[in-house]
Amino acid sequence: MNAFLQSLRNLGPLRLAAMVAVGVGMIGFIIFVTARMSTPQMELLYGELDSADSAHVISKLESLKIPYELRANGTQVLVPSDQVGKMRVQLAEQSLPSNGVSVGYEIFDKSDPLGSTSFMQNLNLVRALEGELGRTIRSIANVKSARVHLVMPRRETFSREVQDPSASIVLKMTGGQRLNKQQVSAIQHMVAAAVPKLKPQRISIVDDRGTLLSRGFEDGRELMNLNTEEMRLAYEQRVARQVEDLLERTVGAGKVRAEVRADIDFDRVVVNEEKYDPDSQVVRSTRTISEDIQGQDSESLPVSVGQNLPDANATTAGATRTSNKEKRNDELVNFEISKKITSQTRETGMVKRLSVAVLVDGVYSGEFPNRTYEGRKQEEMEQIATLVRSAIGYDSKRGDAVEVVNMRFAGADEEPPVKPVTYFLGLEKADLMRIAEILVLSVVAILVILLVVRPLVTRAFESVPAAAGEAGRRLLAEPGAAPALAGPAPAPGVPTEEEMESLDELIDIDKVEGRVKMSSIRKIGEIVEKHPEEALSILRNWMYQES
Repeated sequence: MNAFLQSLRNLGPLRLAAMVAVGVGMIGFIIFVTARMSTPQMELLYGELDSADSAHVISKLESLKIPYELRANGTQVLVPSDQVGKMRVQLAEQSLPSNGVSVGYEIFDKSDPLGSTSFMQNLNLVRALEGELGRTIRSIANVKSARVHLVMPRRETFSREVQDPSASIVLKMTGGQRLNKQQVSAIQHMVAAAVPKLKPQRISIVDDRGTLLSRGFEDGRELMNLNTEEMRLAYEQRVARQVEDLLERTVGAGKVRAEVRADIDFDRVVVNEEKYDPDSQVVRSTRTISEDIQGQDSESLPVSVGQNLPDANATTAGATRTSNKEKRNDELVNFEISKKITSQTRETGMVKRLSVAVLVDGVYSGEFPNRTYEGRKQEEMEQIATLVRSAIGYDSKRGDAVEVVNMRFAGADEEPPVKPVTYFLGLEKADLMRIAEILVLSVVAILVILLVVRPLVTRAFESVPAAAGEAGRRLLAEPGAAPALAGPAPAPGVPTEEEMESLDELIDIDKVEGRVKMSSIRKIGEIVEKHPEEALSILRNWMYQES
């Protein structure tokens, strides 16, 4: 202890203060690591829960005395990582979380068949069917929750008319995702196949934004049965959705809104048109007539009394005769002129004019709640306007109008939704943080061993030879010690003067601690040379004490 205290005194106040600070830091770090290792690692149990499901899950965890944490305003529940799988199985056994979906066929597991009426059985059957259909629809990608309402008409007594069943479905999507026409049609046919006598045309589907995705009809001729106002609204919604889907790929989901106003002419028009082309004539038939006539004519005598006498012929001998010839040619040619007959009937409406208004949100930088808003550049707005014109089939001749405005959306300062857990190389974010903590602890432990523990151990071992030399000098300086023997041979293991000189040269290269060590060894060698027998007795005493 004296040697250790002497070595501490030799370090000086600054070094001692540095060592104390490092020691305190090490103790605090060890306490932190111990607390960190003893505290269970929390992992996400369920996310995006509504208030009712979150309350049921928390109540179950408290009854089982499982520690938990709430994040994202109570929509996320975290439990220790070693309890995640077990708790999910136990909560699933009790149909938690339900996410607003009705119960399925398990409703019959707890019912009493003896005390239930036929009305209750039929009602439970409809509830079970609605719950099972909701679960099936929720398994589709991008569908967060689904609620199904079935109308199963009951045939009245002594009635021949039977009403067909119908269904309505409300979908809640994940984020800004939407279903395309193929997915909507798939949901219709899936529900129709699960319910007896239900036709796909009698299923209406609405999303959480109030957008009508599919309307139920009595027959398959949907557009023919719509009146003009409904047809116009359907066309406007279709064009607006096309514009939003196109721009959301660039500006982001939920950052664009489009409104379309269409002026459509729904008049039924029948056009019959017949055109003749005089330049394209064809000879259809030709008729030619030729006549050659030859005859003689006698000149008649003047009327007299003699011509009326009985011998009238004798008086006509003096009459003269004349001959004539006649030739006539007649030709008839019939021509056919090509003609074109067009009959056109317009049943649907014709767009006469389109007016499109597009509202685009700006760009946000920074993290919540210190987010800054920045408007979009004019070049970007012109590009967006060009895309809108191309998407709607812009025609300046009919007076179409397109307005694209950049304004800040309301509610942009609200806390954004929690981002889903990201994965890297098959590891979750919590696993990556755990690996980073282990690496940091390993690096700190190595630095502590190399920079703190190793120098302290080295100095402790260097102080032992100096303490042994000091003890030998004290023993030899006591009264009654034997005088020095003249010319004794050097003790075995003690370096000679030449070796000491070479060691001194090496010591000059080393630090101050090496010099102190070698000076102590030199002094011990000198004492041993002067008093070999006393030194031998001291070594024997040490050996006996160790044995």
